[in-house]
Amino acid sequence: QGRLVESGGGLVQTGGSLRLSCAASGFTFSSYAMAWFRQAPGKEREFVAAIGWRGTSSYYLDSVKGRFTISRDNAKNTVYLQMNSLKPDDTAVYYCAAGWDATSRSSREYTLWGQGTQVTVSS
Repeated sequence: QGRLVESGGGLVQTGGSLRLSCAASGFTFSSYAMAWFRQAPGKEREFVAAIGWRGTSSYYLDSVKGRFTISRDNAKNTVYLQMNSLKPDDTAVYYCAAGWDATSRSSREYTLWGQGTQVTVSS
């Protein structure tokens, strides 16, 4: 049974950086596209970034382009989200997810989810 476990969240000041990690187990990680979503209080879950199974293609929410970088290490069964120049609007619970299509920005297309990690950016 597949499992995803996120880590690396925390409290950071505006302009700071965090690196989120998502460790996968119980499925063939290298065969799946991976994505990060986030959900702020009172808002719907939104797509942040995705990466193809080989790690050669990536996609981003417009508001995080140039600030966030998604990457993966198939040897370690781990996907990362490097977040730089953080803003208060980035405050949310961040979730990683596994799916088949890295071009999809719909949460319905991702079948396995982690429990989330809280990111709080103070102004």
